[in-house]
Amino acid sequence: MLNDKLKDYNIILASASPRRHEFLKSMNIDFEVRLHPVNEVYSNKLKGTEITDYLAKLKAEAFEESLKGNDILITSDTIVWLENKPVEKPIDEDDAFRMIKSLSDKTHEVMTSICFTQKSGQKTVNTTTKVTFKALTDDEIWYYVNTYKPLDKAGAYGIQEWIGAIAITNIEGSYNNVVGLPTHLLYETLINIVNA
Repeated sequence: MLNDKLKDYNIILASASPRRHEFLKSMNIDFEVRLHPVNEVYSNKLKGTEITDYLAKLKAEAFEESLKGNDILITSDTIVWLENKPVEKPIDEDDAFRMIKSLSDKTHEVMTSICFTQKSGQKTVNTTTKVTFKALTDDEIWYYVNTYKPLDKAGAYGIQEWIGAIAITNIEGSYNNVVGLPTHLLYETLINIVNA
């Protein structure tokens, strides 16, 4: 359905994430992947979705000169937010253990912004999902870190993996957002763009 409306557009996804690729495929959206490395540095004055909005827009800047009239560029950024601080990607296994330990027996937020860039303008949207973890033992955390090696993931975990099955006691908001992309928001915004 959406794909019919997008037939006059060229969708460009600026993400190497296999999870994001799968989501667009599952929505029957034809797209191409284009990548530009970005130094994801932001001011520590930014909080919550201000960070993800900023980084999603920053990722689009490298493409703006090359966009054609029928292109829609999709860039996005996700952070885990705990006790008024971002939980970034871990640098090693010890860091991953420390991060997951900090999430244990608490509720954190997963925030994603999606930026849609065309030659004619730009629109950025975001959403937040609240995720509650049970109290995890050190053995459970080390098992997950050593088995799944979650070093490429914000907050050092993937909800679709073992830890999501055993640790999450409550979730408020989009599950797909925690996996890596709030697909309902992507769909709704694309519909609004093509119907504008």
